[in-house]
Amino acid sequence: MAATTTPCCAPIAREPLSETDAADLALMLKAVADPVRLRLLSMIGSHAGGEACVCDLTDAFDLTAPTISHHLKVLRTAGLIDGERRGTWVYYRIVPETVNRLGALFTPLTAPVSVPAQLTEPVSVPAQLTEPAPARPVDAELRTA
Repeated sequence: MAATTTPCCAPIAREPLSETDAADLALMLKAVADPVRLRLLSMIGSHAGGEACVCDLTDAFDLTAPTISHHLKVLRTAGLIDGERRGTWVYYRIVPETVNRLGALFTPLTAPVSVPAQLTEPVSVPAQLTEPAPARPVDAELRTA
């Protein structure tokens, strides 16, 4: 019997999350659930050198500086970014461990699980099971009523 390999389920579907893990992950998911914060996270992570000055982030949005600061604070509170003040400006960078933890939540295992070939081969279904059943006399009487 030949076997094929199929990746297993994502970690969220393998076992129930603990109450603490669920609360931590919910905080991160809420942080990235906002389009502005998701864009900020992406801009910071993709910025040359791996960090971005707040001065480079504000011009990309039609929002006030306090609103951008609020969004950055939410990302920072969730542990997704960290910042360092240098003179007048704050420079932000992604916290790789936290972002990786969030991404891994929905990523299937990379190690395949062996599945017997007979479970992955198509099964033929008898025609009588795929064709509609003939109308019964009771059904015909109900349609004319």
